[in-house]
Amino acid sequence: MRSDAVKKGIERAPHRSLFYASGLSPADLPHARRVVADSRSRCAPCHVHLDTIAEAVKAGVRMAGGTPLEFSVIGVCDGIAMGHPGMHYSLPSRELIADSVESMALAHAFDGLVLIPNCDKIVPGMLMAAARVNIPAIFGSGGPMMAGRSAGRDVDLNTLFEGVGKYQVGELTESALQELELAACPGCGSCSGLFTANSMNCLTEALGLGLPGNGTIPALTAARTRLAKWAGTRILSLVDENIRPSDIMTEVAFLNAITVDMAIGGSTNTVLHLPAIAYDAGISLPLDLFDAVSARTPYIVKLVPSGPHHMQDLDEAGGVPAVMAELLGQGLLDGTVRTVTGKSLAENLAGAGRLNNVIRPASDPYRPDGGIAIMRGNLAPGGAVVKAAAVRPEMVHHRGPARVFDAERAAMDAILAQRIQPGDVIVIRYEGPRGGPGMREMLMATSALAGMGLDDRVALLTDGRFSGASKGAAIGHISPEAAGGGPIGLVQEGDEIEIDILSKRLTLHVSDEELARRREKWQPRPAKITTGYLARYAAMVSSADLGAILRPPTGS
Repeated sequence: MRSDAVKKGIERAPHRSLFYASGLSPADLPHARRVVADSRSRCAPCHVHLDTIAEAVKAGVRMAGGTPLEFSVIGVCDGIAMGHPGMHYSLPSRELIADSVESMALAHAFDGLVLIPNCDKIVPGMLMAAARVNIPAIFGSGGPMMAGRSAGRDVDLNTLFEGVGKYQVGELTESALQELELAACPGCGSCSGLFTANSMNCLTEALGLGLPGNGTIPALTAARTRLAKWAGTRILSLVDENIRPSDIMTEVAFLNAITVDMAIGGSTNTVLHLPAIAYDAGISLPLDLFDAVSARTPYIVKLVPSGPHHMQDLDEAGGVPAVMAELLGQGLLDGTVRTVTGKSLAENLAGAGRLNNVIRPASDPYRPDGGIAIMRGNLAPGGAVVKAAAVRPEMVHHRGPARVFDAERAAMDAILAQRIQPGDVIVIRYEGPRGGPGMREMLMATSALAGMGLDDRVALLTDGRFSGASKGAAIGHISPEAAGGGPIGLVQEGDEIEIDILSKRLTLHVSDEELARRREKWQPRPAKITTGYLARYAAMVSSADLGAILRPPTGS
């Protein structure tokens, strides 16, 4: 056992004494020690109930004869961080989470990990850590929030963000907005649409590290607690058999995850996180691979923000296992891969199937290709990402004048002051991983446009990124970013920009000669933040097309 390094032998008497001081008894120590890593806190609804989940996991560990120990990591709520300087810290927190889990797991010589995330960056951060430390690991997330109800319809956090835009144009009264404010988020869990947190929790199942149901079982159900107990009991078997993340998160498993992502139209942030997780697993996932998988994968689930359904509806329809069963039946998944259940993916899916039309048959999809598209062109030679499934038909092809802003706040001021006109192409730059720093999400901008009725007439381009709750012609991750000398930094007010999502082209209609003249005059901008963690992050982060991973300093 790995934990023998801190519990066996005469020389480990001081170590054992510290465990006794923590409340363990001598009888506890001979058992293999598993660790429960969670992001419980009282700061956000996706985390407030994780104490219940953690207790269920620990109960499962004890039921199987193990000794659980627990530690927590930070958890930034993107909704609360949205639209102010706090959003600089959202994506960078992914690295802090990964580093924290790695540090604790190895410093304390744990035998296995039960990882309990729920919100956006915690899931990929913990997956990155699992790949790095490569000791037996299993995921038991906190589960999605239920949809709220207001005025006889299902509502969610994104409804409220769009409500702000409706209020600005007089379509919603202040009292109606306040009513919506109280109804949109009815309880704990990750926000109820297929936003980033739920997209990533679903993909833990597709990767093989999450138990069936991990992505969709609602937070406020006994089934979620039972799943947590199963994770606690199951980790002991993984430790005994020494089944590690490297045995499960293979290149084929990542291909399965990308396929599921395209079939459900997950958050564009998955195109940042999967390459970062793969990097720590020693696997390369270039953007072209996402494009190739998208081209052959039918889009069969239409959840909020792309459609009318919420996570609870997907769960009732059979969840991720039913989605994967549809894909497996079409030969689009590799069913031989290992999973944390101890069975192959195909064995897990035996008997799984779609229970209603929330999941369309793979033979009759919403569209024949995936919900996410990778775009290229002279404005994005390194690539860009759009949730194609959430783009209105009127905006699949669009050409208009650039409205250029060098920060998100300036763009928001223009949107809310109604200075954006139908046909415009909003360009928000210097918001990339390095230039932001932190590649802020811009849900407030996309939601304000939608609420004001402009999402079918205005496009938004950025070297930053969008929330999984965003919809419309919102194209992010434009690489190289402006701070890195990318062409987006050369765009001028009034330049014509053409978006062709069907052809996956993003074109700045400015001659090569003129762009060369502009480049000669371009100068790097001073860093926005020069102290603390964000300054260190900006100095080490890669571009978005590589997953915004942290690289060692040059020369190391």
